[in-house]
Amino acid sequence: MSASFGIGQPPDRLGRLLRVAILIQVLLFAIFVAASHDAFVRLTPPTTTDFSSFYAAGVLADRGEAASAYDQGKHGAVEAEVTASGIQYHDFLNPPPFLLLCAPLAHLPYLVAFVVFELLTFAIWLAVSARIAGGGQQVVLMLLAMPSVYWVLGWGQNSFLTAGLMGFGTLLLRRRPGLAGAAFGALAIKPHFGVLIPLALLCGRHWRAVLTAGLTFLFLCALSEAIFGMQAWRGFVQALGNSGAVALAGHIDPGGAARLLGANAQVAWTIQGLASLAAACAVGWVWLVGRNDAPDCTELRMAALVAGTLIAMPFLLFYDLLMASVSVAWLAAAARRTGWLPGEAASLLAVFVLVLLDFPAAALLHLAIGCLAGPALLILVVRRVREQAKLRLGHAQL
Repeated sequence: MSASFGIGQPPDRLGRLLRVAILIQVLLFAIFVAASHDAFVRLTPPTTTDFSSFYAAGVLADRGEAASAYDQGKHGAVEAEVTASGIQYHDFLNPPPFLLLCAPLAHLPYLVAFVVFELLTFAIWLAVSARIAGGGQQVVLMLLAMPSVYWVLGWGQNSFLTAGLMGFGTLLLRRRPGLAGAAFGALAIKPHFGVLIPLALLCGRHWRAVLTAGLTFLFLCALSEAIFGMQAWRGFVQALGNSGAVALAGHIDPGGAARLLGANAQVAWTIQGLASLAAACAVGWVWLVGRNDAPDCTELRMAALVAGTLIAMPFLLFYDLLMASVSVAWLAAAARRTGWLPGEAASLLAVFVLVLLDFPAAALLHLAIGCLAGPALLILVVRRVREQAKLRLGHAQL
C-alpha cells in the first residue's frame, strides 16, 4: 500500500499543540503534588498514593507475612507505618506474582522506592511505545501528551509496567514469538489485562507465543507460591471475593460506566458481558482476516488487541487508560507508513480528550467518558481493515 491510502497528513501545528498539552498537564501535575503535600491547605486526613499499597505489601512479604497483604487491618497498619498515621486505606488486590516485585522494593526507603519504580517502568513504557510508533520527536511528544501519564505518576500506579509488557508482547510477536509470549505471560501481575490475548494468539496461529505465555504465567504463579506460600494465594482469592460488592463502583469499563449512571449490579454486569463479547468478536475478526505477516496486518492486529482489551476488561480504572497509548502507537505506525485516513488524526486527538476529561467527568457529572476510548480506537482499526480490503480488491480486479 502507498501513501495514497490516506488523504493528507496531520497538520504541522500538531507538534505545537502537543507541547502545549504537555505543559498544561505538567503544571496541573505540579499543583496536584503540591496540594497533596499541604502546600495550599492542610489536608485532613493526610493523603498518600496507591504505591503505599504496593510498598506495604512488599514490606509484609519481605517479613515472611505475604498473606497479611490481603488482610486490611494488618496491611493498613503497615501503610500508615511507612507513610503517615490516619491516611486513607488502599487495598492490595494484585495476585501474589506482583509481590515478586514489591518485596525487593521494600528494601529501599519509601520515597526512593516510589521514584525508582515509577521512573523505571515509565522508561520501559516510553521506549517500547515510541519504538512501535516508529520513533522521532513527534512520536515522543504524542506519548508524553497522553493524560494518563500524569495520572499514573500522581497516583503511583503500575500502569507503565502493564502497558510496557503489552507493548513488548505486541512488538516482538512477529520476530521473537517466544519472548513475546513471555511478556504476555508476565501480565500475571495483573491477569485481567490478558483477557483477550489467548483469543488473539489462537486466531493468529502463534503457537509458540501461546506456549511460552502459558508457561511464563504458570511459572510466575508457582514461583510466588514457593516463595510466599499457598496462604498468600488463599488471601488473594478471599480479598478478591470480598471486593465483588464494589467491583464496578467507580470503574470506567462499560459495566462501571452503567453503574455510574445508576444501573444496578445485574444490569451493569450484563452490559459488561455484552461489551466484552462484542470486543472479543471484533478482535477475533481482525486477527483472522490479517493472518499474514504483512506490516499493515500486524499493526492493525496489535492495535485491535489493545483497544479490545480496554473494552473487555471487567476492572478498568482511569489510570489504566495508559494502555490506550499502545493502541495509539500502533495506529500511528500504520498511518506513518500508509498515510492518514480523513479524520483519523482528529479522532486520535478526541481519544486524548476523552482520557483527559475522564476523571473530572466521573467526579463531577458521574459520567465515565473514558470508557469510550477503547471503542473509538477499535472502530478506527476496523475502518482501516475495511479500507485495506477494498484496496486489495481493487488491485485484484486490475
